[in-house]
Amino acid sequence: MSPFDVAYVRSQFPALKRMVDGRPAAYLDGPGGTQTPQRVIDAVADYLAHRNCNIHGAFVTSEETDAVVQAAHEAAADLLGCSWEEVSYGANMTTLAFLLSDAVSRDIEAGDEVLITQLDHEANRGPWLRLAERGAVVREVPVDLETCTLDWGAFERLIRPGKTRLVAVGYASNAVGTVNDVARAAALAREAGALSVVDAVHYALHGPIDVKAIGCDFLLCSAYKFFGPHVGIMYARRETTAVLEPVRLATQEPDPPCVWETGTLNHEGMAGTTAAIDFIADLGERHLGMVQDRLPAGLQGRRRAVVAGMLAGEAYEQPLAKQLRDQLAGIAGVTLYGPPEDTPRTSTVSFTLDGFQAGEVCRSLGSRGLFTWDGDFYARRLVDLLGLTPRGGLVRVGLAPYTTQGELERLVEAVADLARAVR
Repeated sequence: MSPFDVAYVRSQFPALKRMVDGRPAAYLDGPGGTQTPQRVIDAVADYLAHRNCNIHGAFVTSEETDAVVQAAHEAAADLLGCSWEEVSYGANMTTLAFLLSDAVSRDIEAGDEVLITQLDHEANRGPWLRLAERGAVVREVPVDLETCTLDWGAFERLIRPGKTRLVAVGYASNAVGTVNDVARAAALAREAGALSVVDAVHYALHGPIDVKAIGCDFLLCSAYKFFGPHVGIMYARRETTAVLEPVRLATQEPDPPCVWETGTLNHEGMAGTTAAIDFIADLGERHLGMVQDRLPAGLQGRRRAVVAGMLAGEAYEQPLAKQLRDQLAGIAGVTLYGPPEDTPRTSTVSFTLDGFQAGEVCRSLGSRGLFTWDGDFYARRLVDLLGLTPRGGLVRVGLAPYTTQGELERLVEAVADLARAVR
């Protein structure tokens, strides 16, 4: 198996040259947003410098913008495994989720039921909780607090054919890294006659997505979590879009993907998103030997390269994350949170340290050039249930394909220093 070329990956990111008080910055904050490779920066700058315009004009810069917009839809389709007409862009995942919620609300009647989970980011809870204003009964799938996994027995009991209208579930927890069986959730929803919505914002950096294999009606993600700019992306199954009425202007095109795309889009962000997906494809082509035996049959072109890139990145990150968890577990006062080692998880590691608020830990780490996040990361329901809100939530470390073992060793040393300080 050919090794992962982390040196090549790191050479693509200008941000990695930053120093903090003489120490190299270690960007371990990927779950909050990754850094961007030079090609993404160039794509955004090139658009703004040379073809900044609105769409559908009868002159060259507008025609070039039309091409940029089309290319972005096609690139996202290769990322998600669907047709380009089923991909819509928006300001961010949360805004798209509220737009979707509004469309669904038009068909909600008093007594209809909606199913969400206790594990999810608030962006995949809040828009559906609002359906209670239309008389919907919102039910929660509980989480096992010992394992940070969903209670699938309860999941199955809570879905009721003829009553459940929508099921919303996260592909992976942005707080603790748990990967959920979203295909199972979508199948349960489909059997009950309900719509299924998957939040893939956290997962999108950590593995290939195939919306057709999942079988969901909608899937949402954000490009800034996988090396791109701040734009949101939504897969909307063509057949489902046909029976919904998204809010739109009378002048707005009624067909997908435009029916979901309100106002003028972030064209420079879309140019950068295409470049980000091409970067993932480049990683796949360079590391094909690592993952060739794991590639599904029948993939071609950029889609094949994107899937390979995702698989290669996780093949590199997962052993590092396991080593990090093992080393942190050996530090007195550290408590790790996340699923058991034999269950699917992303390369996101969350913990608390006795004697410290989560924010105190992150500030100390930040002063040493180690960038990590603290808090609930908008997964407030989970953090509240874990009883960690009074302690400032969790300390979260997120690995990316540019993370090195040396950076993680610096992190472990810094946490150990803090632990010794309170003995």
